[in-house]
Amino acid sequence: MTAMRTLTSVQAEDIRQAVRHAERRTGLRFAVYVGPHPGRRRPFAERLHAALGEESADAVLVYVDPAGHALEVVTGERARRRLTDDRCRLVALSMATAFSGGDLAGGVVYGLAALAEQSAR
Repeated sequence: MTAMRTLTSVQAEDIRQAVRHAERRTGLRFAVYVGPHPGRRRPFAERLHAALGEESADAVLVYVDPAGHALEVVTGERARRRLTDDRCRLVALSMATAFSGGDLAGGVVYGLAALAEQSAR
């Protein structure tokens, strides 16, 4: 991933729409966090996921820190039954490719659609 600018309002809305579409398609809860992380990234992403509260078991969190070159996908207990770690890794690789080309929003939107596709099967 390369350093990227902040999301524009249009890009943020594109991501919000992608989240809504993924949720409607799968019945799972999707969340996206773009920003820096204090300390180690995986534990931070897991805390963000846990903050979803009662929805966390059915939730998928996509965490991206463009400046820190970090990407994590965290799935809840029930979501993991439909969206395996291997599937998440494959989607994350595709997202990272988009990020390396400087397309943060496009990578996130693609990732949400791909995660929804993988979990809808």
